[in-house]
Amino acid sequence: MSSGDTKVTKIGILSMGDMGVGIAKLLAAHGFLVATNCQGRSEDTIARAKTANVELLPSDLELVKQCPFILSVVPPRDAEATAQRVADALSGGSRADSIFFIDLNAVSPSTAKGMAKMFEKARVPVKFIDGCILGAPPRLAAAADTLVADSLEESEQRSGWTRPNIPISGSHSLSSLQDGETLAKVLNFRSISPDIGAASGLKMCFAAIAKGFTALATQSFTTAHQLGVAGELKRELGEMFPNYLATAEKSVPNMLPKAYRWVKEMEEISDTMHDEGGWAKELFQGIAGVYKAVAGDPVLGKEKIGKRVRGTSLEEVSAMMGESLEKKRKKMQ
Repeated sequence: MSSGDTKVTKIGILSMGDMGVGIAKLLAAHGFLVATNCQGRSEDTIARAKTANVELLPSDLELVKQCPFILSVVPPRDAEATAQRVADALSGGSRADSIFFIDLNAVSPSTAKGMAKMFEKARVPVKFIDGCILGAPPRLAAAADTLVADSLEESEQRSGWTRPNIPISGSHSLSSLQDGETLAKVLNFRSISPDIGAASGLKMCFAAIAKGFTALATQSFTTAHQLGVAGELKRELGEMFPNYLATAEKSVPNMLPKAYRWVKEMEEISDTMHDEGGWAKELFQGIAGVYKAVAGDPVLGKEKIGKRVRGTSLEEVSAMMGESLEKKRKKMQ
């Protein structure tokens, strides 16, 4: 965005989770204004938004009035309801020109297509873009350089921002609105197909591998702990598959605050593998069950990002989940 702009583009983000806040901070660092509607949300969510200098608007109506771009970054279970909220806000004719609704949630291609059709049936001015986020939230890894960069690429290198990859798909081009190209570059968007469902499908296949492995590691190490062979499992993996062990040691503890989100994501993956790939649904329905068990644990299920207390190692997660599952089994006997 050039310094000569008289009007700064405002980007709407729903909502202010860890990823949403990271995106908000990245956008603000590159000259965009960011707004959200936190009505009815928790105090933690409101505090995160304020920390990121995000403008708190009183309603979805104000959000669609003021923001030509709205990014949906919510748990998969809330994706369709969030799209419906925006459609409802636009149904009163609050805008004559179209806004971009960019869905960045972990949903199946059929869910993404359903949202696009919902906007069409509602006859609201929305250009729907299907997207997905691959990687951790944007973060500033080093202090920003005060020198003026010659290009956005130099700015990224000097400022130390790390960004996830965000493939997008659909027939609409962001360049049709002011600052659309800059927004796409800042957020690391990459168009992979003109078809709605391509980006969400890529996310499903990617997450099936990454988060599927985390579930397998969680289940395997928990069972090994109950058998008294967790140390041996770790030793054998370290000798034969050291990369697997390193990934498990990082991904399993990091998963705990996200487990509740991943239940629905695994169900969306199950639908994708069945509808698009022809596979049976049982595998990822079972993996959803692993994350449901973790999310339902009375201690580990209460862990929050940035406020970690328990389950900070693979060994502790295995021991605590083993104890929790054993208690459940005894109650059922």
